[in-house]
Amino acid sequence: MTSTERPFLGLALALAAGLASAQPVTAKPPLSASDWLSGSVQQPDNISSWRPGDPRPPELKRQSRRDIAPTGAVEPVGVTRLGEGNPDGKGTVSPRAAGLPGDLWGDSDSAVLVQLIGRSDPRLPALRRLERRLLAAQLRPPRAEPGQEGALFLARVDKLLDMGATGAAKELLKAAGPGDPERFRRLFDIALLSGDEAQGCGIMDRTPGVAPSFPARIYCLALGGDWTAAALVFHGAETMGQIDPPMAALLAHYLDDGYSDAAEELVPPPVVTPLELRLHEAIGQPLASTSLPLAFALADLDQNGGWKARLDAAERLARAGAIPASQLRMIYLEQKPAASGGVWDRAEAMQALNDALTLRDNAAVARALPPAFEAMVAAGLGPALAEMAGAELGALGLDGRPGRIALWLALQAAQPQVVPDPPADDAPAFDLWLLRFAGGEPEAAPPEGEASERAALLFPAFLGPSERNVPQGAAQLILANKRGEALLGAMADVDAGLDGDLPRAAQGLRVLRVLGQQEIARQAMVDLVLAPVLLPEPGSGGSTP
Repeated sequence: MTSTERPFLGLALALAAGLASAQPVTAKPPLSASDWLSGSVQQPDNISSWRPGDPRPPELKRQSRRDIAPTGAVEPVGVTRLGEGNPDGKGTVSPRAAGLPGDLWGDSDSAVLVQLIGRSDPRLPALRRLERRLLAAQLRPPRAEPGQEGALFLARVDKLLDMGATGAAKELLKAAGPGDPERFRRLFDIALLSGDEAQGCGIMDRTPGVAPSFPARIYCLALGGDWTAAALVFHGAETMGQIDPPMAALLAHYLDDGYSDAAEELVPPPVVTPLELRLHEAIGQPLASTSLPLAFALADLDQNGGWKARLDAAERLARAGAIPASQLRMIYLEQKPAASGGVWDRAEAMQALNDALTLRDNAAVARALPPAFEAMVAAGLGPALAEMAGAELGALGLDGRPGRIALWLALQAAQPQVVPDPPADDAPAFDLWLLRFAGGEPEAAPPEGEASERAALLFPAFLGPSERNVPQGAAQLILANKRGEALLGAMADVDAGLDGDLPRAAQGLRVLRVLGQQEIARQAMVDLVLAPVLLPEPGSGGSTP
């Protein structure tokens, strides 16, 4: 903002404070998606709700002046896409690439699927990968009540956002197009969280009919350098009671840099939205993302908050499988740790392991691997370590405990083929069995022993034809052509094995096999068997499987 703009801006804000209407703010309808979504587009408070005879919002006045034709010449013919089809059938990967039948939803009701997807929360890495494919797949839309088309699509997007998979959610939204206000609201939030505010504002300007809320429009006007227009819109919207008082105070601080010298600290809202996160950051009162939903951690991956903030955010996202573990590995290597304890110790341990792997020094790897493994597992990052280095470590043929850790990590990373067969007299019999099972070879039961108790309870799910002993509920869903419901239920059953319900997990594994997910079922069993050592309960420190 230039010095000539500031006096006018301060005057506009003062007028807004002095002329604020006594009319109460209209109550907003409840959000249909995750609570943290910003509601950048809402009815009936948004600009598009204006009708002839109503007070004309100042922004409409500005737009009407801007849209006056400069001449009487004929304008070029424009082309507009008339319809985008049912978004429930949109996706970013084909059914074949996702490993799913195109008619997976079959005769299921859309409302039932929306509820099941909303409740789905797998923790096993194999099931998380399956869920990501399921949410992104371009499947035939299920039946839906009139007016409910698109609800399943939004449920899929919201689940990806809850998982922190903002990139996948963005691609899915782009596949359906931003023309719908509910879809644009989510695109705008993703743009705010990923630092693409200018892109989000550009979509807002180019897409007719999405009608952003006044705070979003004010933010975009200022971001584009039109501070005068932003102040005028703010003044008019606050006067009409179209902005909540807390948001009005936040926007006033954002628009008038005279507040920068004040000591006033604004109280964070009880539910922080991406727009509020960026506004607080802009006025020099940033909000910590650690207590906010997972997707907000994405905002800390930029360079603005320092290495510690990037480490914390990357670990949180990698722990949930929301970013590639390779990205966490690169962030670990950015600098030398400035202190000790916690994340600093993990960074130091991972740097030592990375140096040893880079030098191809097996002796150094054998020394660096156990402390790195223990540090990562204690922080709930065992599967992330497996993803970032499991295949590389498994191929080294290490001996002793380092070799056993490398084997576990390779199996967790679904890379059994890289592991050279360890000598039978040097490796535990159960490790040899698990390596063969992960590769798809054995039909024999696991060897007896304490280490194989979990496997012994799960292995019967892989004996004989997959259709045998399918739970009655799942069998009924499959016969009723509701395989998607059966698949989501099976994922919940298998994941229950992490809570100790191994018989239920075995039933879920059978259903996965019946539904054609044999590889996922096999890897999910490997994940469950390795869970005591790679996914320990907080504070347990892990134990040998």
